[in-house]
Amino acid sequence: MIDSTGFLVDDPIDAGIYMHPMLPTQCLCTKLRRASRNVTRFYDDALAGVGLNVAQYSLLKHVTRLDQPSITSLADAMGLDRSTLGRNLKLLESKGWVTLEEGEDSRNRLVSLTPAGREVLDRALRDWEVAQARMSERLGPENRAALMALLDDLEYLD
Repeated sequence: MIDSTGFLVDDPIDAGIYMHPMLPTQCLCTKLRRASRNVTRFYDDALAGVGLNVAQYSLLKHVTRLDQPSITSLADAMGLDRSTLGRNLKLLESKGWVTLEEGEDSRNRLVSLTPAGREVLDRALRDWEVAQARMSERLGPENRAALMALLDDLEYLD
């Protein structure tokens, strides 16, 4: 990867790829959205080699953690509406990574990880761990802890 001065670097953060000149703002929403897009791009780039983006990785991890959840319980756990989750699940189903099966209630199907889904998730884990460590290193332990506390506080707004 080439940085802004023309030097070859291994690290996208060092290359300045995630630092674009933007208009200054005091709007909290704009700042959060900018940061979210950059962080998402960073993780997407880290996972690109296995054919996943971070949203797909997160969805597969949630399916694993919840062990064959219903679409409703998966949507609730991820903080997504059912229609958004449904679109994302259809894509993962078309790739053969999840299956949707009838549950006890025919109105709510169950989501299962397929062997191919387990395989892609296992391959992606190391790349995600490296990205997670690099982001944590960039923030430093105190800023990381402070950011996690702030994000916890913002997850649920009254």
